[in-house]
This record gives sequence, C-alpha cells and structure tokens, in this order.
Amino acid sequence: MTIGLQKHSRVISDKEKKLTAYHEAGHAIVSKFLETHLDVKEISIIPRGAAGGYTMYKTNEDKYYRSKIEMEEWLVSLLGGRAAEQIALNDISTGASNDIEVATGIAKDMVIKYGMSERIGLVNLEQKNPYERATFGDNIDELVGQEVKVFIDNAYKAAKEILLANMDKLHAVSERLLEKETISAEEFETFF
Repeated sequence: MTIGLQKHSRVISDKEKKLTAYHEAGHAIVSKFLETHLDVKEISIIPRGAAGGYTMYKTNEDKYYRSKIEMEEWLVSLLGGRAAEQIALNDISTGASNDIEVATGIAKDMVIKYGMSERIGLVNLEQKNPYERATFGDNIDELVGQEVKVFIDNAYKAAKEILLANMDKLHAVSERLLEKETISAEEFETFF
C-alpha cells in the first residue's frame, strides 16, 4: 500500500482530527475481530497523500487466491471506518470515499468474476463484448447491482455490530490517536 509522505504542515481542525481518529480506529478494531484479516501494524491520523490518516496491516505472505469468507471480511474491514463515523459521531463524511470505491469493486468482482453470488451462480459476466452479457437476459445488470449491494450491506451491518459490541475500545483507541497521532501494533494490542 502506498500512502504518500506525511503532511505535518497541513492545518487540520479538531473536528476533522476527531473524525479521522474514529474512522481509523474503526478500521483497526473491526479488523481485529475478523478471523481472516491481517493484524494491524500501525494506525495514524497524520495526513499522507490524499488520505487524512491510515491503518496499515502486517503482510506475511503473497496470496494468489482469496476465499469468499476472506473477501467478505475484507469488505467488513473496509467499511469499518464509515461505520465508526456513523456510530460514534452520528454523522458521515467524504473520508470513506476510497474505502467505498474499493469495497464496491471487490463486491462487483465477487459477483461478476468469481461466481460468489448464490443468486447469479457460477457464471462470468465480465465479457468484453456487450452482446455476450445479453445472453443472460435483459435484467442481468439489475441483478448484478442487487447482489453487489447485498454484499456491501451485509459487510456494513457486520462492521457496525462489531463496533457496537466494542464501543469502549473504539473510544479508547480514538482518544489515544488524538493524543499521540500514531499507534504501533504493540500499543494497539494493549486495548485488547
């Protein structure tokens, strides 16, 4: 993951710092409770590139294949930041736009490329020729959209459930981020 250089010179309001702290804490805490997700390496609210903060994960192997469960949990992790904003601050921001874009792409691939939608089944709808896709009927695009939305909605619901069950940790990690701006893996683990 490339996140860019730190931008200490950027002026950030206290409100934006708080939002970023909850957003990043949301990613980290949700990920902690996902069986197939990588461990947190570092969490920061120091802006880098276009990002207001980041949650970095440890990488321990190259993966050639991902299971459906891994992909579903990846969606949950991606949506943990938005869920934290909504739950803790009773508001949402544009800060999750990249997370939503990535999650939508993953869910779409699960449906049209990997045959992971039970309703659509084991077909590849990623045809280069639009006429090939028409083979599957006039409403196939609508069905794909519905299935993508099911994956996203289920992931968002799961992220919110994890956070609601761990509000004490969400507040504690966010407060520590506001104090220190960056938390290491070891420090993050002390909250659990």
